[in-house]
Amino acid sequence: MRNMIWAFSATALLVCAFIAATLPIGTSSTAALSTDIPSTGLPTASMFSSTLLPEQQGVVSWKTLSQVEPIKHGDKMVPKFSDEILGLDTKAVRVQGFILPLDLGDQQHHFLLSAVPPHCPFCLPAGPDAIVEVLAKKKVEYGFEPIILSGKFAVLKNDPAGVLYRLTEAEPITSSVK
Repeated sequence: MRNMIWAFSATALLVCAFIAATLPIGTSSTAALSTDIPSTGLPTASMFSSTLLPEQQGVVSWKTLSQVEPIKHGDKMVPKFSDEILGLDTKAVRVQGFILPLDLGDQQHHFLLSAVPPHCPFCLPAGPDAIVEVLAKKKVEYGFEPIILSGKFAVLKNDPAGVLYRLTEAEPITSSVK
């Protein structure tokens, strides 16, 4: 565990050093950030992903998976899914996205699929409606390019970790997203 924490710390230091090195001399770090936020606000992960992952026939879109909202039920918040999402529960589906590895190594059995690419090794790039937990039949090769997976979809109505979707028995589809 200590080696893993050290590796994460070293990676964070290298990322910060790279960012600092790429800024022009005399530029503050705040100048590197854009303050041009549209009046409608920043796009959601599902809206942003549509620019990276075009919708494909036979593949569940992130726009569909974003049709969930938190509602108060008693003393806690629970997800309220659209009828379209509930119709996907226990069905064989295809989902496209970016792999977020949960284990070390280039072969992943248990990982997250995200609507947007990861931007930091310590952060989830999106909210729970833009993440699918994946349990693959066989290990899947990790890469930076988007992937299409096929498997049995589960809508998780009361997951203690806050995960909304799970894909089991997942297998990569040969035609990748580009």
